[in-house]
Amino acid sequence: MATENKLQFWRRNAKGPGSLQPIYGAQYPPLDPRVLRSFLKDTPKTNAVNIKSKKPSTFHEFARSTNDAWDIDDEEDEDFFPSSHPSSLPTQSHSKPQTPRLKVSKHSPHTEPQSPPQSQPQPIDWQEPISTEPCQDQLRIDDEPTNGRVVKSNSDAHLNTSTVRNTLQKQQSLPVRPIIPLVARISDQNASGAPPMTVREKTRLDKFRQLLASPNTDLDELRKHSWSGIPREVRPITWRLLSGYLPANMERRELVLQRKREEYFGFIEQYYHSRTDEHHRDTYRQIHIDIPRTNPLIPLFQQPLVQEVFERILFIWAIRHPASGYVQGINDLVTPFFVVFLSEFVEEDVENFEMAALPLDTQRNIEADSFWCMSKLLDGIQDNYTFAQPGIQKKVKALEELISRIDEDIHLHFQKCEVEYLQFAFRWMNNLLMRELPLRCTIRLWDTYQAESEGFSHFHLYVCAAFLIKWRKEILSMSDFQGLLMLLQNLPTIHWGNEEVGLLLAEAYRLKYMFADAPRHYKR
Repeated sequence: MATENKLQFWRRNAKGPGSLQPIYGAQYPPLDPRVLRSFLKDTPKTNAVNIKSKKPSTFHEFARSTNDAWDIDDEEDEDFFPSSHPSSLPTQSHSKPQTPRLKVSKHSPHTEPQSPPQSQPQPIDWQEPISTEPCQDQLRIDDEPTNGRVVKSNSDAHLNTSTVRNTLQKQQSLPVRPIIPLVARISDQNASGAPPMTVREKTRLDKFRQLLASPNTDLDELRKHSWSGIPREVRPITWRLLSGYLPANMERRELVLQRKREEYFGFIEQYYHSRTDEHHRDTYRQIHIDIPRTNPLIPLFQQPLVQEVFERILFIWAIRHPASGYVQGINDLVTPFFVVFLSEFVEEDVENFEMAALPLDTQRNIEADSFWCMSKLLDGIQDNYTFAQPGIQKKVKALEELISRIDEDIHLHFQKCEVEYLQFAFRWMNNLLMRELPLRCTIRLWDTYQAESEGFSHFHLYVCAAFLIKWRKEILSMSDFQGLLMLLQNLPTIHWGNEEVGLLLAEAYRLKYMFADAPRHYKR
């Protein structure tokens, strides 16, 4: 029975004509229990012997069986890309873009309105884990050309009123999962609501300022103090230093910043107009689709100005790294840098800040710094995003081996329920746990990653192991494949804060200390 449920969980209809090729790391719309029940009911039982033979045996088969349900079709290409390519795109243009039409099939269970009624709970994240239903209806975005130029508008899409009403009426009869209100606070607050600045924190802040004010910053000492968290006031300059974007010598920093920022906008002038060329159009189209799904419930990331910044950053990175190009999941890696560098100019929480209120030079500096720091991060984990993503495959296999040595009960339980680590840990490695944790927790986690040697590439493995063991009780209490996978892809971390992340990192450090330098320790 478990095998049959597993087959139905991963089953997908054949791809429609003109859909995009699968891009590893894609996320899927939420599960609709009503459609799942009817699908399982109508599906004839299959002989167990045949099921066994159809089990995906390679990574490529696994990837092909998890196509993204958000693809747009070829019939839209003529509207999305104009026949005459623009010669350049003003990077500072703030003109209001034309609103695209968002086509939604009347039977689609996945689409949520942008402004639902008060009685209708909002989803935690549109980028939900893998759906267990066949996704025939597709979300389409049409962008109409204006004067031979692509008009981009990622956040002004409005659903048809009747379609929204029909969707809401259908969903009222469905069992609704309790929705915790969005906690999008990016400030340095603990989950308990403790004040952000204590005596201890003030002492730490003074120590950071002393290190940063020295003519040549001691990076080893800075990493030592950053491991347990960086005060918000000095986080932007500390991240620039720890990522290798800025030199330790204070006298050189201003010149390096000026040169690198000019270099980035030189790339914009040189390459960004080629986004509609045949060679790059698929890359740009996928970026254009993914950007609105980046933190969809945080208002900051739904501003057209911010989405244009993200599109430029991701497109320039993709064409400068042809070995990997753009892969879904890389869009998430821009957000922590963008938020941290924006917080340098914003006193309050930034999730509701209007980006257009900043001077144009400040906006450009935030964009350039986010690009270079993201590039530094990806330089260390680029094999995660090359063809077939070998880096992620190796890390998932290493996690499986590590869990089998750390907690044999969990490992055997996964085997009993036929749960494969790739089915949940792929996203943990691809997105660096950004889909599992609130953004404020990701920023705190990255303080340690930047302080730790090979934090994003090596230490992250032990963080994932500690994160899995954290839910040991809940995992062992579930005995079916589908329930386990839904748990692992919807872990309740919405109220996590600095305290929980600190405990997670402490456990990860303990595991690394025990196992990293003793590969055969406790091995059977």
